[in-house]
Amino acid sequence: MEIRRFRVEDASALFQVFLSSIHDIASRDYTAAQVEAWAQADRAPEVWASRMRELQPFVAEAKGKIIGYADIQPNGYIDHFFVSGAQSRQGVGTLLMSRIHDEARLLGISQLTADVSTSAEPFFLHHGFQVVERRFPIRRGVMLQNSLMRKDLHRKP
Repeated sequence: MEIRRFRVEDASALFQVFLSSIHDIASRDYTAAQVEAWAQADRAPEVWASRMRELQPFVAEAKGKIIGYADIQPNGYIDHFFVSGAQSRQGVGTLLMSRIHDEARLLGISQLTADVSTSAEPFFLHHGFQVVERRFPIRRGVMLQNSLMRKDLHRKP
């Protein structure tokens, strides 16, 4: 498995990872209506591709297949962090999180933040994040639940 930088041609595969992650993993913690509001399959491909170009995520790939992705923004915010449902609990997320931490060190970022789903919260807690605030965003008229999580990165002198 390798973690690499995003390429423009990755966009549609990343969308499939996004859908799989929510429909196969997060659906354990969210209702069918919440899942559909969050991960609607009818997103315009050009809008999705544009968003991925903005985020510039790291991509997890195994045997030529994209199985996960995650980004880190210059302010330390992790906007997307998704692993394919078929690859859940196989170390993909841990490798992506490690790459995010490496990038944070390179960029001199001292704090990571993310809006994390109920399903992903235990993973983020395991990686040293703490819940700052419970949130209830509205997507397509449906209320979801997530948590703002934060991790302070301690630098060694």
